[in-house]
Amino acid sequence: MSDEHAIRVITISASYGAGGSIVGPQVAERLGLPFLDRAIPNRVAESLSVPVEDALSRDERVQSRFWAGLALAGGVGLPGEMTGPLLVAEPDGRFQEQTEAVIRQAAETTGGVILGRAGAVVLGARPDTLRVRLDGPKDRRLAQAVLLGDIDQATAQQRQRDLDRAWAAYWRRFYRADVADVSHYDLVFDATAFTLESCVELIVAAARAGVQR
Repeated sequence: MSDEHAIRVITISASYGAGGSIVGPQVAERLGLPFLDRAIPNRVAESLSVPVEDALSRDERVQSRFWAGLALAGGVGLPGEMTGPLLVAEPDGRFQEQTEAVIRQAAETTGGVILGRAGAVVLGARPDTLRVRLDGPKDRRLAQAVLLGDIDQATAQQRQRDLDRAWAAYWRRFYRADVADVSHYDLVFDATAFTLESCVELIVAAARAGVQR
């Protein structure tokens, strides 16, 4: 594959228990790319000249008590516990717009592996971008979450319900899109059918092979 069409950006969308937070950094390391996760809200805060806590509290991937607002607006019920990614945006949309700007800037400069934040929609079908979705049957994702997180099943079940709902609401609210719609991705697979090491290998192999647009 020529450098002109080399994959420099990988977006990873992962349902709860699919191992995205483990697979993402390993893929980045294997491909020599930066892993862009907590760096995104940090850059948003710097760009908007606000405390980093403000950006973190509005970030899709960060645990926060304030996520319920967007979850309700997205047409999903409130969970039993007020924990999950924040899905509340400022009325002027500054934080969401700046998050997209940070993602696009990274794609144009350093490249990187972007976890969540609807990166597949934000960047679209760029020739240098591989869009990945990690999913799997709910019961098997739950079992994997218990194993990886060293938590009890009841806690994992609550988190799975809350976070899957919240991430789906984020996509609906900001992009009028379905996070599970395979048309948004180039590579979709059951992350519970393989070891996480194999998931990394699959993504790395796909990135090195390139994507036909």
